[in-house]
Amino acid sequence: MKLFKPLLTALLFTTLLTKGPLTMAQDQTPQNKQLLADFAEAVFVKKDLSKLPSYMQPGYIQHNPLVPQGLAGFEQFFSAWFKAVPDWHYQLEKLVAEGDTVWAYGVYSGTQQGDWLGIPATGKHYSIHAVDIFRIENGKLAEHWDVLDAYGLFKQLGVIQ
Repeated sequence: MKLFKPLLTALLFTTLLTKGPLTMAQDQTPQNKQLLADFAEAVFVKKDLSKLPSYMQPGYIQHNPLVPQGLAGFEQFFSAWFKAVPDWHYQLEKLVAEGDTVWAYGVYSGTQQGDWLGIPATGKHYSIHAVDIFRIENGKLAEHWDVLDAYGLFKQLGVIQ
């Protein structure tokens, strides 16, 4: 028994020395949530598309079939939307995050003054609710899904009855 305790201590000490310090995976949830809040402010509120490379992976994956793939596709789509709707407005209502995924609930609104999505200018105001879901990778937006009130949008624009 006298030999067991020193042997166990030596074994434990040697194991710690050879394995190095224990590291735990750091939870990035707060940083991911802040990234999306900053992105929404810069890109959706201030409409500054020049900031996209700061927030988005070049190979950004888009699951909305209306929006082309990649950072360039995102820029193309939103540039056209901002042009067609000069008073375009986004109100971020709620952010929820878990791990590498952030959900944003917000309201998109404005008056369609130009052609957009093949719809001639209507001059009509719209306001739609949407949930955008982003996956974060290496501190940037990597992937996106959304659920939005397309029916409400098209009805408000007079495209459908």
